[in-house]
Amino acid sequence: MSNSSSISHFLLLPLAHTRQLQLLRFCLFLGISLAALLANGLIISAVACGHLLHTPMFFFLLNLALTDLGSILTTVPKAMHNSLWDTRNISYTGCAAQLFFFAFFISAEYSLLTIMCYDRYVSICKPLHYGTLLGSRACAHMAAAAWASTFLYALLHTANTISLPLCQGNALGQFFCEVPQILKLSCSHSKHREFGITVVGTILAFGCFVFIVFSYVQIFRAVLRIPSEQGRHKAFSTCLPHLAVLSLFLSTGFVTYLKPPSISSPSLDLALSVLYSVVPPALNPLIYGLRNQELKAAVWRLISGRFQKH
Repeated sequence: MSNSSSISHFLLLPLAHTRQLQLLRFCLFLGISLAALLANGLIISAVACGHLLHTPMFFFLLNLALTDLGSILTTVPKAMHNSLWDTRNISYTGCAAQLFFFAFFISAEYSLLTIMCYDRYVSICKPLHYGTLLGSRACAHMAAAAWASTFLYALLHTANTISLPLCQGNALGQFFCEVPQILKLSCSHSKHREFGITVVGTILAFGCFVFIVFSYVQIFRAVLRIPSEQGRHKAFSTCLPHLAVLSLFLSTGFVTYLKPPSISSPSLDLALSVLYSVVPPALNPLIYGLRNQELKAAVWRLISGRFQKH
């Protein structure tokens, strides 16, 4: 038996049990993280430097790329360090920092995807009011509200979680620190303290989900009423990247947190956690970049301009 005051570090789930597999996982994580850093960095630079991309859709895409960078930098470097040096340790303060930043960036990504859904809804269903409803000031306010609210939620969630007394040791069943894993170590009589914040977070997440579903029902109804096939194709092409990113984010997250305990296993939990915490930050810019000609052109201008300077 132990309590949180006597715990100075946690033990993370090892990515592999043999040295060869550890090094292989290290190389895999290194490749994914470098791809995510490069792709998201290019999107941020292209949108920030390209005056033609100073529109609400690309403004929110820039914010989404920032959340992707933040989430992958929160989890992957420590996992790579542990694989390379054959250790499982993470300090108590390091674990608390991972709890906060992961909750912050994941919540911010969900909020921004919801706002981007509203952007697509106004663009297709209310095009005449687009400039009014999504002016530069409105976009800045929505982005600021998303970042500020998720910062506050992550702060409260993390402070409440790390203050729980721990009675089940210090071994986590995950390769990074996350709230459900800490709750598994907490004393049973103290878990009700987490219930209120969890309920609030669930209600907010479900409200965003209902809004997204309602918006896309209206979007698809409006698109199907467009008389020309070319117009329908153009409207769908602006929605499909967002819908693909949203589906990847929600499906992996829901399966991870809502799967029955009877089908849970360390290998399955590890695979699912990689799918929702590591893979999306690398795939999101590819999904948007491959589908959007304006963004591809801006990235190419950015890269070619750098080469010409050198």
